[in-house]
Amino acid sequence: MSALEQIDGGGRGGKPARTAGSLQRIPGEATAEGDVAVTPAGRAKLRPLMALLPYVARYRGRALAALVALIVAALTTLIVPIAVRRMIDFGFTADGIAMINNYFAVMIAVVAVLAVASASRYYLVMTIGERIVADIRREVFAHLTALSPSFFDSARSGELISRLTADTTQIKSAVGASVSIALRNLVLFFGAATMMVVTSPRLSGFVLLMIPLVVLPLVAFGRWVRRLSRDAQDTLADASAYASELIGANRTVQAFTNERLATERFGGEVERAYVAARGSTKARAVLTAIIIFIIFTSVVGILWVGSHDVLSGQMTAGTLGQFILYAVFAAGGLGELSQVWGEVSAASGAAERLFEILRVRPEIAAPAQPRAMPVPPRGNVAFSNVRFAYPARPETFVINGVSLNVRQGEKVAIVGPSGAGKSTLFHLLLRFYDPASGTITFDGVPVCDADPQEVRKRIALVPQDSVIFAASARDNIRFGRPEASDAEIERAAQLAHATEFIRLLPQGFDTPLGERGVTLSGGQRQRIAIARAILRDAPLLLLDEATSSLDAESETLVQTALEDLMRSRTTLVIAHRLATVLSCDRIVVMEQGRVVEEGTHAALAAAGGLYARLAKLQFQGV
Repeated sequence: MSALEQIDGGGRGGKPARTAGSLQRIPGEATAEGDVAVTPAGRAKLRPLMALLPYVARYRGRALAALVALIVAALTTLIVPIAVRRMIDFGFTADGIAMINNYFAVMIAVVAVLAVASASRYYLVMTIGERIVADIRREVFAHLTALSPSFFDSARSGELISRLTADTTQIKSAVGASVSIALRNLVLFFGAATMMVVTSPRLSGFVLLMIPLVVLPLVAFGRWVRRLSRDAQDTLADASAYASELIGANRTVQAFTNERLATERFGGEVERAYVAARGSTKARAVLTAIIIFIIFTSVVGILWVGSHDVLSGQMTAGTLGQFILYAVFAAGGLGELSQVWGEVSAASGAAERLFEILRVRPEIAAPAQPRAMPVPPRGNVAFSNVRFAYPARPETFVINGVSLNVRQGEKVAIVGPSGAGKSTLFHLLLRFYDPASGTITFDGVPVCDADPQEVRKRIALVPQDSVIFAASARDNIRFGRPEASDAEIERAAQLAHATEFIRLLPQGFDTPLGERGVTLSGGQRQRIAIARAILRDAPLLLLDEATSSLDAESETLVQTALEDLMRSRTTLVIAHRLATVLSCDRIVVMEQGRVVEEGTHAALAAAGGLYARLAKLQFQGV
């Protein structure tokens, strides 16, 4: 397997890549109804669009104004055939010249009303669409940020971004232009149909016979269109997810000279998206052709019957003209509906995909009545016979019966080989996951009984892979405590020994650091993360290989800063480099999810166990 295929197919801990559109099949994530969120992709209903009604209701005044403008525009359009009938029947005489002049003057006024009403409808409906989509994007993003880490163990970030962008754009098109056109043509169709019956009940009877020929293919093809549109959105999301993943790993792709493979793989994804979109468009084109042919063939048939009625004296030429105009309006309305139906069906598929996300409920949530955390916080931590397995591998316990007590102000190091479960202890303490059994307490309160937000506010974390955002150095540090002043930020940077290199950046603290801090070295990124943790000023400090990316000089400086920081708070330190934990009060040694040794460096080194072997390898180089 090539490096690129490893990135694409086996990324994030060896988990297999999921196909786009499979979000609803994520195991263990419950819907609002308490069921696993499984939604048949081919369900041909517009029900997902009903979920948009609460968003529309927020702007009911503007929606009502748009509806009034729509009705006014439709009614003014329906006045035109009446004027045409009277001009044909009475206007082409010497006495009818004055009447024609009056009618044309009235028609100009009608057209002016039509223009103003149409422009008002367009503005109101389009702005409602933009507003609703903005609200949905905001709520979906906020919901994503609140979901448990287990959700992101399976979800692909590129696919989620596609749903936030491409799917919401599809909804905007429907809620804006498509729904507006659909409502206009519905009003026009029913208004014209009513006037057809008033004008000539006999000819209207022939029209009624043609309606099933129009409605049946509209419904049948609409289901097909919706299914294909959903498939097209899914394949586009797949391509977006792949592109996001490969762009993020661009340096690895180039390092392994796999640019051609990346391009070919992405080209294949894009081609799949094109084929799916082409199928959806083809279905809509076929639907449009069938509907237009049926509608206007029926209009020709009615015109043939009506012309015979005029010749036989059963109706006037003006009445036939009026009826034909109403028939054309009704036919045009149905023809437009056939095209809009395809767009609305596509939007329904997009809405379904978006609301699938909103139906997912986080596995980690605050209890209905959370226990209050003690004030002031102390920083006492206790693990009692804790066992845990990640949801992706439920049969493998990465934490297996761990018991550990950490007192206020104590500095405890956790060491052991890779895969021993050290970082998982931090994940459980932060309540990213809940243990399968056992309890974890923070200041005497079981973390499962407390609000996760309140627990996490009392913790400062420096992760092994420091996360740097595409923002300024100042804003990256401020992420630790958003309300901090500039002076506090600069002091935190100074304590982390980050001021030296930040001052050398083109704009100092206001210099953008690039996506994932690409403009910084590994050690510089780590010092930004340490400054962020210092700024948080929490009673419990978690250091996960906090100095792993630093050179010897930087490590010495940062270690000094960390030791000053650790004096006033409880600290848990994960480290592979044992030289960084010699000053800790106690060292806990883990292997295969269990605590196998515990004590000071001197005691453990003399015991001849796992720690002694690790210390011998590192300190003696054998």
